[in-house]
Amino acid sequence: MDMDKAKWHGNWLVERVPETGSTNADLLAGVSLEVPHRYVLTTAFQSAGKGRLGRVWEAPPGANLLVSVLLRDVMGPLHRVTQHLGLAAVLVLREKFGVNAGVKWPNDVVVTTAREGKDVDVKIAGILAQAVGNNVVVGMGLNVKWAPPPEVADATCMAELLNATQVPEPIDMLDLVLARFDDVSGLDERESFALYRKHLHTLGKQVQCELPDGSHLVGRAVDVGADGRLQVLDECAMTHHIDTADVMHLRLA
Repeated sequence: MDMDKAKWHGNWLVERVPETGSTNADLLAGVSLEVPHRYVLTTAFQSAGKGRLGRVWEAPPGANLLVSVLLRDVMGPLHRVTQHLGLAAVLVLREKFGVNAGVKWPNDVVVTTAREGKDVDVKIAGILAQAVGNNVVVGMGLNVKWAPPPEVADATCMAELLNATQVPEPIDMLDLVLARFDDVSGLDERESFALYRKHLHTLGKQVQCELPDGSHLVGRAVDVGADGRLQVLDECAMTHHIDTADVMHLRLA
């Protein structure tokens, strides 16, 4: 990082670099230095970017929005930050581009689109937050111009959903998302949670939850708590409160 090259974008100090290993890793290293609150690092290419559960989320140079933000002295639980960033991306996609976007619990951004004659939720962005004390680095990879092929991942990008003239540059999407993040974070806790719940596409879906111990839970996602836990009703009518899992929306025959 080179803070002398950072420029103000609204209320955020943004540094752009052509390539790095991981924007999250760079900002985590900057926590112990003088990197300020609301510092943003974005890059055209990540060579060692990571998603949830250690997954690689790599895109061709310049194709997608790859960004991390540093928030210092964050009060409240970590999941609230990821909710706010995911919700900001959802609102930009819906309001500015007319894309039917929502959140897949806990923090993927998905788009409902037709595939093989059915409406399904496919991933358009992933979010990963990491904390050092009260400091939080939250990163996002948003597919703007490229998505992995179907045999690799169930994903899409803005270029597949919009006319060519409507597809923005990644840096333009960054400005829109940061501005909407400010809006969402400025709401009181009850309002922001209600907005998150409204756009949580997982609710009402049949889901399969891969739990940390390797077991699976299948049921219907019936609600989400203010604590961020997903409530899943299984086939025996038992409600499970899930705080950590990899969730898949099941496609019903």
